[in-house]
Amino acid sequence: MGSDHYFTAAPASPENLRRIRVSLAGRDLELTTAGGVFSPEHLDVGTSVLLSNAPPPPPGGNLLDLGCGWGPIAISLALRSPHATVWAVDVNERALDLVRRNAEELGLDNVNAVLPDDVPEDVAFRTIRSNPPIRVGKNELHGLLERWIPRLDERSDGWFVVSRNLGADSLQRWLATTFADGYSVYRTTTGRGFRILKVRRHGTPATDAIDIV
Repeated sequence: MGSDHYFTAAPASPENLRRIRVSLAGRDLELTTAGGVFSPEHLDVGTSVLLSNAPPPPPGGNLLDLGCGWGPIAISLALRSPHATVWAVDVNERALDLVRRNAEELGLDNVNAVLPDDVPEDVAFRTIRSNPPIRVGKNELHGLLERWIPRLDERSDGWFVVSRNLGADSLQRWLATTFADGYSVYRTTTGRGFRILKVRRHGTPATDAIDIV
């Protein structure tokens, strides 16, 4: 991949399209991936842990896959909640093209694969599901979460999977400190070297306290 990273906006590396088999939302699928995106050869372990342990998504409203890559989370959300609008957000244009390609092939017309700035400002999310780009760096990661977590709708949850060895516990502490008013932060699952962190936005942000479990 040369100097490209999965969070590169326009990868210069060869596309090298490939087909992989993956199980999402209880269905065995064959999807398209490519070089220059995150985990192009298979469903990565962290995303698998998230998909296996997060609850079913809300049946309607706007749902967000933050840092979508080639789209396993977005596609799972769209399959499980066909009446919802799924926003697949990434800075990597190649990844967004793959999400569009895969959604079209599956007949999923409820997926919007877009750059971050293309999400309308008035859209609030019933859930966020994310395997966030930890390797982008702490400052960039914190800025990403500070931008999107406040866009959770009231009484809605964000679910984030983070490797224990890449700072899951320190990220949990940062989340609890940063979102100290109107949110609760929990660690819900530990498995296969990953932790799932749940951030709940309450209906009365000024008075609710943070709980860390």
